[in-house]
Amino acid sequence: MTTQVLFIRHGETAWNAIKRIQGHIDIPLSEHGVLQAEQLGARLAREGRIDTVYSSDLQRARQTAQPFASALGLDVRLSEGLRERSYGAFQGHDSDEINEKFPAEYVEWQTCDPGFTPPEGESQRVFYYRVVHAMEPIVAAHPGGRIAVVAHGGVLDCIYRFAKKLPLQDARNWPLLNCSVNVVDYDGDGAKVVSWGDVSHLATDTDDDDFRKRA
Repeated sequence: MTTQVLFIRHGETAWNAIKRIQGHIDIPLSEHGVLQAEQLGARLAREGRIDTVYSSDLQRARQTAQPFASALGLDVRLSEGLRERSYGAFQGHDSDEINEKFPAEYVEWQTCDPGFTPPEGESQRVFYYRVVHAMEPIVAAHPGGRIAVVAHGGVLDCIYRFAKKLPLQDARNWPLLNCSVNVVDYDGDGAKVVSWGDVSHLATDTDDDDFRKRA
């Protein structure tokens, strides 16, 4: 039996716009992000066919989930396991600042070693397994259902790699767009990407992560 999951990245924040690492810091949506969440909400309210809504417990995800959950008459179920990767001491800084404050760690970070752990943070490998395991009870609870999961760019990256069976160290060539809808089917054989990076509901560009809006 197939369970379909709509993975949604939260709307834009002020720190997204300036490429500042958020991690577990609880940043709200920007004005633009709120508009994106409203546009997403209008689309999903029209489409319907969502049984349950889950969200990271960080407010940027909750703020993105609430408009369409309210329109559909659904509660938002919060999961700490769906949080963004913890970047520890890197959080609150952009790439140049990290290079200046933590030069040795910055060099190691750039190697894309999945075992690298930022000071006081979480390695990519630990993060990946946290996300994959967080999804297991969610999918199991909704056999044959269609559910929405609102989370973060890093979470979506983990899901894409899991579904495509890609190594953690492989360079990414797929988008992780703010307020995008990314559809994955789960069944007894694992997971399969149905569609990815859909931002056709947005009236304005979402160019975070250096990708442009695509239909």
